[in-house]
Amino acid sequence: MPTFTLPSFLAEAASRIAPVNPQHEAAARARLDSLTKPVGSLGRLEDWATQLAGIQGGAVPLAVDPALMVTIAADHGVVAEGVAATPSSVTALQVVNFMHGGGAINNLCASAGMQLWVVDAGVDADLPQGPGLVHAKIARGTANFTRQCAMTEVECHAALSLGLNLADKANTQGVRLVGLGEMGIGNTTASTALFCAYLGFTPQEITGIGAGIAPSQLPHKAAVIARALERHKDVVAGGNPVQVLAALGGLEIAALAGLIIGAASHGMAVMVDGFIATAAYVAALHIAPAVAPYCFFSHGSAEAGHGKVLARLGQKPLLDLGLRLGEGTGATLGVSMLRAAVQAYNGMATLQDLGITLKR
Repeated sequence: MPTFTLPSFLAEAASRIAPVNPQHEAAARARLDSLTKPVGSLGRLEDWATQLAGIQGGAVPLAVDPALMVTIAADHGVVAEGVAATPSSVTALQVVNFMHGGGAINNLCASAGMQLWVVDAGVDADLPQGPGLVHAKIARGTANFTRQCAMTEVECHAALSLGLNLADKANTQGVRLVGLGEMGIGNTTASTALFCAYLGFTPQEITGIGAGIAPSQLPHKAAVIARALERHKDVVAGGNPVQVLAALGGLEIAALAGLIIGAASHGMAVMVDGFIATAAYVAALHIAPAVAPYCFFSHGSAEAGHGKVLARLGQKPLLDLGLRLGEGTGATLGVSMLRAAVQAYNGMATLQDLGITLKR
């Protein structure tokens, strides 16, 4: 089995992730069973409340708010291989749109009552200053990973550190749940490569249309990913998850992976969005396996392969709405579902309150 040593800053953050105590989850189940309803009748809402109770150390009341969406943007050099439906310049245009409140993520965050941070981790453009954007550019996009590693070690570490720092900032503001969002033309290609490297899929199994390439282009996109995997096969075989992330990932994906690790280290719940955010989760999981119980999967993306990935991870999404936009849009809807679970858990009367005794 491959062995690896984490950079000290990652090892330190990973060491701060507290294991979830099964006793807290058992106590939450007991409380749910005591509420004025048939046992188990709230279905998966009970599962989500139990998971939150484990994350939050058995605290009553449970809390989802304040909830924060972090949408991180970056460009991808592999777009030069003709794998995307739109040019890389669309990344910058969309980020500016987010700054002005015109994106789907802006409006769904407003609907869900979530604060939104939009972060430039690696957009290939000079973006305007403004209160709607966190300027944290590490590089002007990644390199073309069919020819070299997508990121240098320094760049990958910087992106992971950015995510950890965002989690630290969120924690100082009392955030209880972080949603993961992203924007970056070409990032379904990078995500597919990461799923293949970390989970053993072939490109042909899980390559999808991304932002809208024609189905006739799928064989070309899969072939590009296969070339990248062949070029970096020694890195993949080495099993070092940070090196795999540097070779095949994206700056926004690495930053989201750091954000997951950082959020878990602070005891915050994480709402994973769709295909690309799940790639960040898989990277974080391989770096720090203890993140797993802190994460919820908001929806099953319509992007080909996401269902297969979730099945391999043993995860069932909260929702399945045919979404494939990214940005964190599905995660906003997942947060609304968790709020419902928390409200029922915190607010319902118990059978004892009503003086009811049942034989169960």
